[in-house]
Amino acid sequence: MNTETKNNIVPKWRFPDLKDADGWNERLLGEISEIVRGGSPRPIEEFITTDSNGLNWLKIADVSSEAKYITQTKERVIREALKNTREVFPGDLILSNSMSFGRPYISKIKTCIHDGWIAIRKIKDEINTDFLYYLISNERSQIYFSVNAAGAAVKNLNAEIIKLLPVTIPSTKEQIKIADCLSSLDEIITAENQKLKTLQAHKKGLMQQLFPAEGETVPKLRFEEFREVEEWQEETLGSAAKFINGRAYKQEELLDKGKYRVLRVGNFFTNKEWYYSDLELEADKYCEDGDLLYAWSASFGPRIWHGEKTIYHYHIWKVEPNDTIDKSFLYILLDYETEKMKTQSSNGFALLHITKGTIEGWECHFPISKKEQIKIAECLFSLDELITAQKEKIEALQKHKKGLMQGLFPNINE
Repeated sequence: MNTETKNNIVPKWRFPDLKDADGWNERLLGEISEIVRGGSPRPIEEFITTDSNGLNWLKIADVSSEAKYITQTKERVIREALKNTREVFPGDLILSNSMSFGRPYISKIKTCIHDGWIAIRKIKDEINTDFLYYLISNERSQIYFSVNAAGAAVKNLNAEIIKLLPVTIPSTKEQIKIADCLSSLDEIITAENQKLKTLQAHKKGLMQQLFPAEGETVPKLRFEEFREVEEWQEETLGSAAKFINGRAYKQEELLDKGKYRVLRVGNFFTNKEWYYSDLELEADKYCEDGDLLYAWSASFGPRIWHGEKTIYHYHIWKVEPNDTIDKSFLYILLDYETEKMKTQSSNGFALLHITKGTIEGWECHFPISKKEQIKIAECLFSLDELITAQKEKIEALQKHKKGLMQGLFPNINE
């Protein structure tokens, strides 16, 4: 049944030449396209091939969360796989139906998709593909997917749910204008993300040169005034600094509001919802502006605390350097050595936390001269400032895009 309705649906913002155009038509996604699920031949190992004549085989891991287009796959399957899978073609949309479900991509290649994907194909001629991509990416569509996804622990979508997605469609001319506007902004965001990756790669390469390589006692790159001074000394992190335990909490001790914020690992790298406490504790259970901290579980690593007096949680250490090491350099050193620790594995699994014994016993090199320590820290901190500024620029662009989409697409609730 065709549910097309000519409602007086209009977005908040319209292009000047379309200000007096007709309202948007409300439809269902399944009425303007065909929705089909992918398929996986099993056991998949028997269908994988390195033959260049094989068929592209797309997996969730092949696609970046930032991408808009599918341009390549890492693996191929033999042609016999077609009996148990599904092919999509350039111009088809696909979206994941579990985990990070509902995120659309536009395929620019012919590829087979496994049952973790759902394809939106045979899109009607009057629908612009890029417009449909942004329509499905829009907040209204994503809320629909979130509300209707099945499963308690792991949410997932199916073709029937996706077919019933309500969509509002303007004229083809307006579709193209909206798609061009948002695509140009996406191109800017992509370029800025590439700049960020370049800065991060530059920092990683610079750190590898500013610290001694495995088996060496001096770095490959050294500031001129320190080239003739003594070699770096080898010490354990435990001999360079004191790692002080935070405090564990019972749930009833954590408040929605209180005298002190409680810094947990969830707040360590992101601005997650805060808990508070009115407890008065020993002086070493608080961190204050400028203190060096280290989260030892989950996304472990160092951070310099900036803010008011705060209680830090048990899964965080306060790190106090001794007289031989500069605090800012110690932060850089911990950051560098943590990346090494993250490559360590046990029984095939990446480390999920660092024990106090491990970090205190971890052997590393650092310069005897505090002047050299400070010089290295200043160099890398200046690069960190560029990286932070670039991240903020990208966040501002993404916020602008979100606001733009809210204005360019109708809010049905209003």
